[in-house]
Amino acid sequence: MAECHSIVARWRNYFSQLFTVHGVKDVGQAEIHTAEPLVPEPSTSEVELAIDKLKITNRWVLIKYWQN
Repeated sequence: MAECHSIVARWRNYFSQLFTVHGVKDVGQAEIHTAEPLVPEPSTSEVELAIDKLKITNRWVLIKYWQN
């Protein structure tokens, strides 16, 4: 039984070290940085314009494909 406690203590220590971020034990308090820039969401008109461009491009590709 003492061996079980030793194993549990070892895993507790392992995960404690694994989840420690720059010396902060509570990850919720740590400031997390990502490589992704903060980009605002596109407007409805921007999405509609992008969809229209895709439709035009797909038509052009199909026409070129069938001409060959």
